[in-house]
Amino acid sequence: MFETADSPYRVPFDGSFRVGGAPTTRPDGAPDKQASKKQLKRSVRRIDDLQRMLYAQDRIAVLLLFQAMDAAGKDSTIRAVMSGINPAGCQVFSFKQPSREELDHDYLWRTTGRLPERGRIGIFNRSYYEEVLVVRVHPGYLDAQRLPQRSDLDTLWPERYEAIAAHELHLARAGTLVLKFWLNVSREEQKRRFLSRIEEPSKNWKFSMADVEERQHWDAYMAAYEDALNATSRPWAPWYAIPADNKPFMRMAVADIIARNLEGLGLSYPQLDGEAASRLVTARERLEAEG
Repeated sequence: MFETADSPYRVPFDGSFRVGGAPTTRPDGAPDKQASKKQLKRSVRRIDDLQRMLYAQDRIAVLLLFQAMDAAGKDSTIRAVMSGINPAGCQVFSFKQPSREELDHDYLWRTTGRLPERGRIGIFNRSYYEEVLVVRVHPGYLDAQRLPQRSDLDTLWPERYEAIAAHELHLARAGTLVLKFWLNVSREEQKRRFLSRIEEPSKNWKFSMADVEERQHWDAYMAAYEDALNATSRPWAPWYAIPADNKPFMRMAVADIIARNLEGLGLSYPQLDGEAASRLVTARERLEAEG
């Protein structure tokens, strides 16, 4: 398995994480907007170089998983961090309300078929964690899943945490680096962004009344996040709780964590053996002889 990069935002592995103690704003002394953007560009270049080696080496897959409350900036962060990366080596999937076909399978089924191949970076915009977040806040959604044995809810959530942790352990053992990001936006900043979507015509399309209604369950969501992150942040699949009130800082922090974890993989371009190297010499001689 992989040795993941440390960070002040990495959720501890001992169950001591508390949502109330997790910052939503950038720390004092952190880079300002312009400096954050410059650092982001440097990290993106690092990711691009490393992704090329990842793709050429074709031995390790990378899964980046993003969860957050609405308007935290998942889409824009994914776009900013992965801009400039070779699209042949990346893939992004968004998971929204499950289809009838997906509900006819277990909840890990729809994401399992979207896992990245070796040599590629896969990105999940929301994921199977919705099953212990939104479904926990709205347990009535379980009715559509038609579970054969409806467990007591006090038992169901720990069972799902256990299944998710086991799933991610399997992925890590099979050669997938799993990095999970919770973009931690404050309730006040979310309100400001919702108002911006209402007031600016170019953002009207982003607004949904359902998002406002979900704010009434804020405390329940925070409790669900705290339990889920504590139960599933592990050395082989760590969570990073990233302050999300300041978007430039958030994007910079995410990109830096991704870059440092990729650097920790010890990636390199494949080295040819003697026979393959000899074929290159022959090919060069033939090409030069054409002139």
